[in-house]
Amino acid sequence: MSTRWYPIYQKGGPQLRVFLPNFWMKLVRPTERQPPNIVQFSCSMEMTRYDIRNYLEKIYNVKTVDIRTRIALGKTRRDHKKGNIIKDDDIKYAYVTLPKGEEFTFPDVFPKRDEEKQEYENSLKQSKEGFRDYLDKNKNRPGMPGWFTI
Repeated sequence: MSTRWYPIYQKGGPQLRVFLPNFWMKLVRPTERQPPNIVQFSCSMEMTRYDIRNYLEKIYNVKTVDIRTRIALGKTRRDHKKGNIIKDDDIKYAYVTLPKGEEFTFPDVFPKRDEEKQEYENSLKQSKEGFRDYLDKNKNRPGMPGWFTI
């Protein structure tokens, strides 16, 4: 069963079509600590382990040793306004084992740079020095507002 609508066939010249896969997979950061050669994906509910293997090997050229799947039940909660019970969609997770010797580390999308830290610390240090100068300049003038300085 296809979830996409493809253009209807028409007579005439070459048919320009792009056939996309009917499935999707999303890389997920695991909540539990796992060996470095196991990767966790969230995938569509219709995918089987054979579909996952073909998807990874044909599209991304990733060799797999073993694939295990599980279905996580969606949370149930009560709607505060109407009092109805709402159930979130179930999620299918796939645990893909890579060949021995290959490792996967989750990419660090937003790395903290040392330059940014240094720049932040320098600006903080300058503002502290400016405040100390202000206090030193006005310590002999009690009760006088700071803006009243020449």
